[in-house]
Amino acid sequence: MRDREEGPQLNLLQRFSDAFLKDINLGVLLISMDFTLADVSDRATQILGMDREHILNKSLDEIFATVPSQHKLVQRTVLHGAVVRNHAVSWTNNMERFELLLDSNVLKDSQGNIVGAYVIFKDVTNMRSLEEMVQRSDRLAMIGQIAAGTAHEIRNPLTSIKGFLQVLRRTFELQGMNKEQSYTEVMLEEINRINELVNEFLLLSKPKHVSYERIDVTEVLRGILPIINNEAILYSVHLQYEASSHLPEVIADRELLKQVFLNICKNGIEAMSDGGMLTISEKVDIVDRNVCIDIHDTGSGIPMFVIDKIFDPFFTTKDTGTGLGLSVCQRIIHDMGGTIRVSSKGFGTTFTISIPYA
Repeated sequence: MRDREEGPQLNLLQRFSDAFLKDINLGVLLISMDFTLADVSDRATQILGMDREHILNKSLDEIFATVPSQHKLVQRTVLHGAVVRNHAVSWTNNMERFELLLDSNVLKDSQGNIVGAYVIFKDVTNMRSLEEMVQRSDRLAMIGQIAAGTAHEIRNPLTSIKGFLQVLRRTFELQGMNKEQSYTEVMLEEINRINELVNEFLLLSKPKHVSYERIDVTEVLRGILPIINNEAILYSVHLQYEASSHLPEVIADRELLKQVFLNICKNGIEAMSDGGMLTISEKVDIVDRNVCIDIHDTGSGIPMFVIDKIFDPFFTTKDTGTGLGLSVCQRIIHDMGGTIRVSSKGFGTTFTISIPYA
């Protein structure tokens, strides 16, 4: 009687197993005792950037041969009973970087003998990105409060100092005191730098006159292309614009959107000191209902140890940068319900600005 009951149950479990591996939004690897891949879910192949036919029934040592041992998703110890729960790992394939939470354990038969193992991982990239954005927004809000309360107090004495220095410079110029005149010019340049820093501080506080309306992103980009092109010419950079027909409208502030596009394009142009190409392309993400703008430069790229920090306030790789530009851009897009992502593969960098369409 027991054997008759086990037949339908096993059949049902097999059907569930097949459906689970095909439809579930999880990465699943089933590993046999000889450390080969017995089965793999569709989501796992997407994250790994590998074809199912090329990795099935192959040794995991061969599958992950090009990956340093400490970064491999599967270790041989999994077959020895090593249990992993909610282990955070990063994985980068040729197309994208993922933040994963990984679980693993052994599989046993009815006698308790180990017959294999499984590894399950979930893509939490969006959750991690959201968490980081919230943390940055909190830091920016605190900095903005400080900035709003002190920026005007800094500007008032600076204005007076700048005015008197300009008078002194004119006097030195009339009296032929060239050395003294050069000193005043250096001081005025430094005061201008302080003023620029104060201006960026003021941008960190919430804009008081934000006007959200239906915006045609293509129209906004076409309006600022001459400005971007002039900047590109100064750096011997070629500008390429790839428009998309009939982009859906987004709900955004037109002037703030211009500020974001100009800032990121300027960063990309400055990253190509020996010339190159800046490509601005438009596309629609129908799945997530976003209008996406890719801004790609052909510069030297951003090192992996830096890429996670570029949106942090005051982090900069420029000699004269304040490290506030990208922080402000991220806050502006975040307030519109969108995201800014960056990818760099050692040669060139792409910033992707995604904004929900109306």
